[in-house]
Amino acid sequence: MLHVDLDQFIAAVEVLRRPELAGKPIIVGGRGDPAERAVVSTASYEARAFGVGSGMPLRVAARKAPQAVILPVDQAAYLAASETVMTTLRGQSGATVQVLGWDEAFVGIETDDPEAYTRRLQAAVLDQTRLRCSVGIGDTLVRAKVATGFGKPAGVFRLTAKNWLDVMGTRPTKDLWGVGTKVSGRLAKLGITTVAELGASDPEGLVPEFGPKMGPWYAELGRGDGTSVVDDTPWVARGHSRETTFQQDLTDPVHINDAVQELALRVMTEVSASAEGRPVVGLTLKVRYAPFFTKTHARRISATSDRNEILARTADLASGIEAGRPIRLLGLRAEMAMPDDARKGHTPTRGGW
Repeated sequence: MLHVDLDQFIAAVEVLRRPELAGKPIIVGGRGDPAERAVVSTASYEARAFGVGSGMPLRVAARKAPQAVILPVDQAAYLAASETVMTTLRGQSGATVQVLGWDEAFVGIETDDPEAYTRRLQAAVLDQTRLRCSVGIGDTLVRAKVATGFGKPAGVFRLTAKNWLDVMGTRPTKDLWGVGTKVSGRLAKLGITTVAELGASDPEGLVPEFGPKMGPWYAELGRGDGTSVVDDTPWVARGHSRETTFQQDLTDPVHINDAVQELALRVMTEVSASAEGRPVVGLTLKVRYAPFFTKTHARRISATSDRNEILARTADLASGIEAGRPIRLLGLRAEMAMPDDARKGHTPTRGGW
């Protein structure tokens, strides 16, 4: 199986539209104004050399790379480019494609020469989209995903059970897909600092720290094991969410109520537009108070598609907002019943951001 990852995807799409930006540091985020409260969606390799990274406040990125070109996010352009890429991947001989996002996908294949197949795939993507991609080859999804990082940019790398420990064994656990800095820190407290140590750990020994599901899963990640099946089943959204970061903190209760109601209407518009015919069964209101404390208010609701009912339940959640405390961000998520929930006889779990 292959993991295909488009190189600096959003920045690359922008360069296609503005060839004069090639080779320059590019930062994409918000409406392209560093004075706004917005974060970096992506940065070109040239911008990353200055320490700019995704998720960084746009104003901080502008200070780190003052000569960078800062552009607004254009989701429609990126979605169109992504759809062309995924169509190209599906058009490859014998390919099963599992889309992970705008800029990455797993591709399942049967071939005696995966490197040669991969080079043909890369050439097809470049020919159809003028975008370059890196590809990881693996015998599990985990190994293919991790392998991609060694192939960047525009390269190919293979990780299998045979070379997993040689390549990954001495690396810190945070280098694994699914293990971030926080989890790596918790593992370190257990005396586990490298991928090899995690892979050799007793799965049951991780249960007290991480629980009966995540503990064994982390041990599995350390070995690079896991599923070796690419699933092309169409993804069904569990819910729809929107959020807004305000240029000036909200303090007036009237303005806060208006903002919450506007969010609810935007989310309900997306729910209606999805044409999935699934009712809303849960709501989560996210409130980020200044300077940067986030609290969520969530509740299950009786399955409904009635807009007035959902607006009323959203207002109930908003009653938990702390009076007089400045608000810099509000978000609302509506969780929808999944197609098989009624048949399976269980209640879906709450989603989140």
